[in-house]
Parts: sequence; C-alpha cells; structure tokens
Amino acid sequence: MPQRKATAEWRGDLKSGRGSMQFADYDGPYTFASRFESGEGTNPEELLGAAHAGCFSMALSNMLAQAGHTPKQVSTTASVSLEVGADGAAIAEIVLTCRADVPGISDEEFARIAGEAKTGCPVSKALAATPIALDAALV
Repeated sequence: MPQRKATAEWRGDLKSGRGSMQFADYDGPYTFASRFESGEGTNPEELLGAAHAGCFSMALSNMLAQAGHTPKQVSTTASVSLEVGADGAAIAEIVLTCRADVPGISDEEFARIAGEAKTGCPVSKALAATPIALDAALV
C-alpha cells in the first residue's frame, strides 16, 4: 500500500505565529485564531475531521455493498471538538453525522452496518482513544 504524507510548518510563538499545511494539491494557512477562535484558515481538527468523514463514508459504502445493498450516496460530516483544560488542549469527541440513500435496506440493518463501519474504518481505529459518536440515518 502507498504511504501518504502531509507537511506542516509553524513560525513564531503560539498566539502570534502562523503556519501552513500541505498535502496532495492542498496548501492552506492556519493560525491560533483559526484553531482556537473563529479566524480564517484551517486547523488540524478540520483536516482530521475530513479524513475521518472520508474514511467512514468509504468503509460504510463498502460494507453496505458487501451486504448486498449498494448505496446511491453516503454523506458524512465529522464534528471534531477541541477543548482546553488543565492538561492543555485535547480532542474531546468526534461526532459522525451520516445520511445515506440505500435502496432496499431496513433501518435496523443500516444502523448495525453503520455501527460496524464506525469502529472498523482505519481512521476510527487510529482514533480509538477518542470518544466517537454516530448519528446515522437513511434518507
């Protein structure tokens, strides 16, 4: 399997410094404000969320197809909560919100397979120390 790479650079101190992250065709800035406030730019949590949403969507689509229910569409949003506590900043929770168009499947079977995809996708496995919630429904 290929090895994937991303690069990040930070210049300056935490609050007034600036950084950039690069991978594939993406090159975007990040700052203290984009991470801990509402500033422009991205942050590691958004990128982690994008990776998790993409991985979960692919895993769920595969598992549904293997069960005989090829989906028309699987759409997932990952909300990553960053909290600052006495021990510093930490990712407190990730909520996966998934809506899927899957002909011929019951709500119960869909929920079961979505739960298996939540724990089975490679990004979920890598983030196993973080609580991951799932809100999955058929549309």
